Amino acid sequence: MTPELDTCFAAIKQEYGKDSIERVEVMLEPRRRSEQRHPLQKGAKWILPGISRQPWHDPYAYPELTPVVHALEENHAAIKSDLETAWATQREQFSDYEHYLVRQENWQALYLYRDGALVEDSAPVAPTAYKVLKETAVDTDVICPLLESHFSTLLPGAAIKPHCDLWNFSINLHLAIDIPGDCAVSVAGEAREWEEGKCLLFDYSFEHEAWNHSDRTRTCLLVDLWHPETTIPERRALTALVTEIQKMMSAS
Repeated sequence: MTPELDTCFAAIKQEYGKDSIERVEVMLEPRRRSEQRHPLQKGAKWILPGISRQPWHDPYAYPELTPVVHALEENHAAIKSDLETAWATQREQFSDYEHYLVRQENWQALYLYRDGALVEDSAPVAPTAYKVLKETAVDTDVICPLLESHFSTLLPGAAIKPHCDLWNFSINLHLAIDIPGDCAVSVAGEAREWEEGKCLLFDYSFEHEAWNHSDRTRTCLLVDLWHPETTIPERRALTALVTEIQKMMSAS
């Protein structure tokens, strides 16, 4: 903890109550970091205690998230049309995806939200998705500002190796945009296929992988949302915590 974080946490507790961010403080205790952790979450850096140890989630189960899910699915046809035009005429807008573990040339990304803000240059490239994301996820604060939203395109034959993402306090929503056969994502050993025009929701602190064994591209729109089991004060504390850690890492 730094003095800045101490001040921030104190302000949150004064506003919301002394126990409002207890789970965040417990997460930071070194002796507690191995507790409340599923074996398939061993690669994650942070596990907020009390979050359901559930790899797959029903995307329609959480009132906070359903406006995002329904809007993306209802606009799927327009989102796909925008994507096809962008892929054909503005390929330079896509870049190799840089995961915190690896950079992959056969995994292409077009970012709509990154570094805590919408990527304005993407608005004319993917106008429908940009508008939906802004209105249902960004303006409503359900998007996790620590992460991102992007079109994720796996080239033919590409695979994403098994890995855990950094924490369990955000959750990953996939809108299946353009899905050939022989493509799937596996989370905690359970593989599911994308259904074009529909969403999948999973906790990516669990070990997961994906593959495209087809002969054409596979594209989903990925949105990193706050886990619906986190609270407003916890989200404020977690944002301050991770932002401070990132500052210290970039300065070192």
